[in-house]
Amino acid sequence: MIFASNNAHKLEELQRAIGSKVDIISLSASGIEVDIPEPYDSLKENAQTKACTIHKLSGGENCFSEDTGLEVDALGGEPGVRSARYAGEPVSYANNNRKLLGALADSTNRRARFVTVICLILDDREYFFEGCTDGQILRTPAGDAGFGYDPLFMPDGSDRSFAEMNPEEKNIYSHRRKAGDALISFLKTQTDPKANAQN
Repeated sequence: MIFASNNAHKLEELQRAIGSKVDIISLSASGIEVDIPEPYDSLKENAQTKACTIHKLSGGENCFSEDTGLEVDALGGEPGVRSARYAGEPVSYANNNRKLLGALADSTNRRARFVTVICLILDDREYFFEGCTDGQILRTPAGDAGFGYDPLFMPDGSDRSFAEMNPEEKNIYSHRRKAGDALISFLKTQTDPKANAQN
């Protein structure tokens, strides 16, 4: 199934979350070269736009997309849909992290959450799935694994940042895994007669 992204980190995380049940291929692997804008103020709308664009360009192939945002309570939900470009262009994880720490410098409220929304287009119909991981923003970066805000985000139930975890450990808490689980559960109902009978 085509994943409407060329982000290698996201591809790896989603493939790990979904496992071998679905073989995910990137845009470039499917022969599609396009940069899809994300102009909307909601993760759902941005994910929908990406999936619809690839569905059209691929000639109606089944596909899915995702959009993920970091929502920080003390910042009114920012950076949210603008998480990837929080510090402006060109995209820089280090600059985004510095800006976030600066914005929270005087705040004692460090609560935040990662939210992932997946839009699936299957047989010309749209479906949405969401995964959320609550946690807090650390005062200094910790760890050098992962990507994005991982060095600053410590999920509830852990005493380490995402960037201090190996991929398997991060997958236990991952918002992408939760959204991917919901996607797979749905796909099973479309291909498993027993699952269909139970739903």
